Amino acid sequence: MQRIKSDSIDALRIAEYAYRFQDRIRLWKPARPVIKKLTEFTRLRQRLQGMISQLKVPLSEQKRFGDKGLTAQLGQHCSGSLKALDNDLKDVEKAIKQLIADDPILKSLFELVTSVPGVGQVVATELILVSAEFTAIDDPKKLACHAGVAPFEHSSGSSIRGKTRVNHHARKSLKTLLHLAAMSALQVKGELQEYYRRKVAAGKNKMLVINALRNKLIHRVCAVVGRGKNMTKTIRPRLFNP
Repeated sequence: MQRIKSDSIDALRIAEYAYRFQDRIRLWKPARPVIKKLTEFTRLRQRLQGMISQLKVPLSEQKRFGDKGLTAQLGQHCSGSLKALDNDLKDVEKAIKQLIADDPILKSLFELVTSVPGVGQVVATELILVSAEFTAIDDPKKLACHAGVAPFEHSSGSSIRGKTRVNHHARKSLKTLLHLAAMSALQVKGELQEYYRRKVAAGKNKMLVINALRNKLIHRVCAVVGRGKNMTKTIRPRLFNP
């Protein structure tokens, strides 16, 4: 047990740790300025969307269960705020699109990622930011693990034989967006829709199948980025088949 704490002792422990694991060192590389701008604009878009939701959702609930006259009056009081927030959100989305269009690397990546059915600009943005333009994380299994959609074994000795399950230590915002992307992909005729229907018809749990779809989307995105070619019907990405 270590009972003493001081700056000199902390520095010594950090130096010892770095020396012991110097063979596993990974040098930090700062993000490009355009990525920093994209990150800030994306976070601003999320905050604006949250504020719009905070105003609209209570009004919608009041309209369904409350007094209609009061609902109309409340709506009038915040109509100006909602209009201003909507305009700000449109301006931010326009700025994000301009950032992407002006940078050749980002433009190419977005064309590749959004060629995957179900993956739109918002999901593509989050994937690119999380993976540092697919330089820090280019392995689909690692990206799936980071997003919290990779199933892990849950067992211990002979007494615990649980089902495989995802880990809660994940980037929840990316997991939510992937869920929306999977639900969007289900609306498009193709392999993912057929896969979902086949598995559900076989008695599989719907949420487990949707999680598998989220995994498949990540594998498809990494496949098109790795090959540098947009996804088409003639390009069949290498996917696992749970």
